[in-house]
Amino acid sequence: MPCLPKMPVTVLLVLLLCSCAAPTAAPANAPTTAPAAEITVFAAASLTQAFKEIGQEFEAANTNVSVVFNFAGSDKLAQQINQGAPADVFASANAKQIDVVVQAGGASAEQVKPFVRNRLAVIFPADNPAQIASLADLAKPGIKLVLANKSVPVGSYSLDVFAKASQLPEYTASYSPTVLANVVSYEENVKAVLSKVVLGEADAGIVYTSDIVRDSVDKIGRLEIPDALNTLATYPIAATTGAKQPALAEAFVEYVLSPAGQQILRDYGFIPVGAKS
Repeated sequence: MPCLPKMPVTVLLVLLLCSCAAPTAAPANAPTTAPAAEITVFAAASLTQAFKEIGQEFEAANTNVSVVFNFAGSDKLAQQINQGAPADVFASANAKQIDVVVQAGGASAEQVKPFVRNRLAVIFPADNPAQIASLADLAKPGIKLVLANKSVPVGSYSLDVFAKASQLPEYTASYSPTVLANVVSYEENVKAVLSKVVLGEADAGIVYTSDIVRDSVDKIGRLEIPDALNTLATYPIAATTGAKQPALAEAFVEYVLSPAGQQILRDYGFIPVGAKS
């Protein structure tokens, strides 16, 4: 019979204790972390800053809920939803694009609610290199103007401004085509228009008044557009019919419409629903 190597008594005791110890089991009532629920909100680019803050507040009020945003031009968002992109909520910058989704069955007309309004303004770099002092100056030769694509709500509204002006004697019928000849680019969304003007790549552009707050206010100048030529844009919102989290989607819509949500939108330069324009 082979001899076992001699071991110190302390080592043998440790081995014996380890071999006898039963594996430690987790307590039966140990807390488990609930999986986070996630909702995806498709929102017009002009809502970026305001909705990010609304999303943070909504998450703070709803434990284990995460809000994921997709910001872009309303036309692109509508197209993505109709092509099957997962969205729980759609907030558009105009009724036309949310109607596109409704007609395709992506949202119910009964669920669509107006939640905020917005105005247009002309912007230019802070040093105003083209000396823009009036709406008529946009027709001056050599002006570099940037607008959003006409498929985007703010782009369509911008074209309406020039068309309305052309019907007035102080502008004449040649005003709109002359201004449009100065357009150097049509951008995908209003944020791209703002960026080009801030960077000095254009002499002027048209954005929403809500874009001229906080981080951009010191970088650009602003020219008001008269009420007779302006458009008071109404933004609608709805939970989608394909929402993976329908209850949370409805809760998010209600939060946007709540006094807290409306105050955040007001802070970012929007006109809350029900407020005087």
